[in-house]
Amino acid sequence: MSPVAAPVADVVGRIAAIQARFTPQQVAQGAGAFGGLLDAMGDSGALGGTALADAGSTGAGGAVRGEDVIAAGSRYLGVPYLWGGTDPSRGLDCSGFVQRTFADLGIDLPRVSRDQARAGTEVPSLDQARPGDLIAFGRPTVNHIAIYVGDGKIMHAPRTGEVVSITPIRRNDIASIRRVTGAATTATAPTAPAAATAATGRLGLGATASLGSSVPYGDLFVAAGQRHGVDPALLAAVAKVESGFDPGAVSRAGARGLMQFMPATAAGMGIDPMDPAQAVDGAARYLSTQLNRFGSLDKALAAYNAGPGAVQRFGGVPPYPETQAYVRKVRAAMEQFR
Repeated sequence: MSPVAAPVADVVGRIAAIQARFTPQQVAQGAGAFGGLLDAMGDSGALGGTALADAGSTGAGGAVRGEDVIAAGSRYLGVPYLWGGTDPSRGLDCSGFVQRTFADLGIDLPRVSRDQARAGTEVPSLDQARPGDLIAFGRPTVNHIAIYVGDGKIMHAPRTGEVVSITPIRRNDIASIRRVTGAATTATAPTAPAAATAATGRLGLGATASLGSSVPYGDLFVAAGQRHGVDPALLAAVAKVESGFDPGAVSRAGARGLMQFMPATAAGMGIDPMDPAQAVDGAARYLSTQLNRFGSLDKALAAYNAGPGAVQRFGGVPPYPETQAYVRKVRAAMEQFR
């Protein structure tokens, strides 16, 4: 995707994030598929070689995995810090972000960081930490908490004036490392594919049985749509608008492949954006998550283009001309593939 026509402050923040990756002032909004992630994970990837599975899904037996935690937390990248905040539409503080992320996966955690720092089981050292572990900071009293994403980086709500972002860890200030993954989810926490299926049903987006033989990569769109509960016509429409079905496309902003992923986002998701099958599956995962989160096709498409943080801030499709045009184009293309 190309950069959105954002307000000046957002544009400045975007440039700063690219020029100074992993600084406390990163702003998770702008160009590329998975706009909310942007380049926050860095070119080397933030998961330390751990590939993300289905966003928001759970492993065998309903156990929450570390990668599920990272996927759930990534939905809130770009949400402003708000002391005492527990509502992402207004803002989140550090423990509010952690609590909300795990609640989305059916795991109840205490409200404040010092109590969260005693949840689960202890991890002896950072060398033994896994993505999804909690890392608490502050001595002698815990005053901050974050989610470990791997490769020496954390996802957290840093402080007033900043946003939920991914930054390098402060190793000398670690108070404790706790592992709460592996716990069974509750019945009220559906997996992302199941939830997305319900969302698409509510929106009248029932998955088409097949696409015409003239649609490039039609089999991939159908297979990914069935896996993740997303209409294959929607996936085909996104590919048409994003790249014109060109698996080798590279935008001026650096987005790559059939579905136009930014390289850092693709690395964080564990996919090769130039591989059509992986790109389509990744796009289906993301759209599944956004359909479930916002309950609206237009908002899900806006999140793909401008990032979920922008949709959250404006309470709908952001007033960016490019994003509004993007939603119209994808909707029109969908009709061609039905």
